[in-house]
Amino acid sequence: MNAASRQSLAELRDRLDGVLGRFSTADGLTGLAGELYSITNLLSGQPQLRRKLADPTMHGEQRAELIGSLLDGKVSASALSISRDAVTLRWSSPWDLLDGLEIIADEVLFGAAEQGGVVDEVEDELFRFGRVLDTDSRLTTLLDDYSADVERRLALVDQLVRGKVQPITSELINHAVASQRKRTVTHAIDALLELSAARRNRSMARVTSAIELTRAQQQRLASTLTAMYGRPITIRAAVDPALLGGLVIQVGDEVIDGSVAARLAEVKASLAG
Repeated sequence: MNAASRQSLAELRDRLDGVLGRFSTADGLTGLAGELYSITNLLSGQPQLRRKLADPTMHGEQRAELIGSLLDGKVSASALSISRDAVTLRWSSPWDLLDGLEIIADEVLFGAAEQGGVVDEVEDELFRFGRVLDTDSRLTTLLDDYSADVERRLALVDQLVRGKVQPITSELINHAVASQRKRTVTHAIDALLELSAARRNRSMARVTSAIELTRAQQQRLASTLTAMYGRPITIRAAVDPALLGGLVIQVGDEVIDGSVAARLAEVKASLAG
């Protein structure tokens, strides 16, 4: 998204806070997210309508009336309110409008996780699912194959996560797989993790080690990184014996590779030179 769309997304998030306050249960929020995903899917298949809803030459209220005539009586008042708010804002492209609605739906699910007291579990489960994708290229290829029937891809996910993750985690993963707005499932999972961390005003460090880190080690590392970056850092740790020792730390786009494997590779390269 460019600056205009990012500003509109920020405004839509501000308006979302008022909507979330109406819900007293996580189930209600989960249902709202499902409606927003469905609206996005509907608009994905309607290019002419999608263009009108993001047309900057139309007055925002006209765009709101248009989507209202389409959705009134078919979705909840909250889903309709968010959709009307979304189309009144200025988006750089019709696809940015859809991306914004999808992100808001993701935010609603994280709000449900927070309300249910399971947001840490959801983050950890998303991270571990992402690690599975990183280590299984065949699985990633299957899930990213948009020429394959979506139900078959979702059935594959169900085999992997059924009974092993929170229902909200399952909803997030399923949408990441089913959505045609995601570049890859791996990218979608990374974006979800960043979104969850941002909601809690912190950044996330992906830490890979040759052996499992103890809780005390993770806490010390989090404190060190928090001091280094000047903002709260939460740790998501994974194990990769191929590192041989040391750590690989990724915060956003920055990677700190202090693994033994990396050092050996440097030595070999210098000897070869």
